[in-house]
Amino acid sequence: MRIIAISTLRSFWENNPAYQDAKEPALAWYRVALKSDWATPAEVKRDFGNASVLHDGRVVFNIAGNKYRLVLWINYPYRVGYVRFIGTHAQYDEIDVQSI
Repeated sequence: MRIIAISTLRSFWENNPAYQDAKEPALAWYRVALKSDWATPAEVKRDFGNASVLHDGRVVFNIAGNKYRLVLWINYPYRVGYVRFIGTHAQYDEIDVQSI
């Protein structure tokens, strides 16, 4: 997979020291995603059983022992994932995951 916008992940922990603990788990997720070749939502679930597959190619991953959520929009035919959001559960609850 090609993952677009690692800068979104990096800015999350660099811009707020309280989220520094997200760095290693997010990078671990990133390394797994890069090596993946997800053609279907079922393949995402195979690699990340706790991922929530939503409509329109969006997938929500639990990061750092379920402390943070990461939203990825996946273009399955092209094997490209776009990081749309990373944040705490409270921050996640404030967004419309289908429109970001």
